[in-house]
Amino acid sequence: MSISIYRLTVPMFQRGLASLKTYLDKAEAFAREKKVDPAILVAARLAPDMLPLSGQYQRASDSAKFTLARLTGTDAPKFEDNEKTFDELRERLAKTEAYIATFSALALEGVEGRQITLPGNSGIVLPGDEYVTTFALPNFYFHVATAHAILRNQGVPVGKRDYLG
Repeated sequence: MSISIYRLTVPMFQRGLASLKTYLDKAEAFAREKKVDPAILVAARLAPDMLPLSGQYQRASDSAKFTLARLTGTDAPKFEDNEKTFDELRERLAKTEAYIATFSALALEGVEGRQITLPGNSGIVLPGDEYVTTFALPNFYFHVATAHAILRNQGVPVGKRDYLG
């Protein structure tokens, strides 16, 4: 039995983005309760050479939208990567969700064999199904999990149930 690329991507991205929205709600409540400047949370990092929370949201958003665009040979919307507040991150998630919702199962039918060149300068080319399973989904969930870890590290009460949705 096989699983469609649609089922591997659109619902999975929607679920991860929903978790990211939950994290924002919890981070905002935490900031109010503990009187923490929200900008500190948005700029928080796990390590100096890692992206801040805002960067994790930006990369999760990009991963979802660019995956679908690459698979279908279309252009994804471009966002500025300048979010500095919870509301700006929510707005980015909403725009990403709206874009993802435009993809139907029919639009992703037959993309398993489409040759996808990985981003960057690696020159690696993978068929669509391998691109999704070995690059796109792991990359997306890396950024969702890292956002979770950053907030947890800052004391925000997020847990496994928040991550799993």
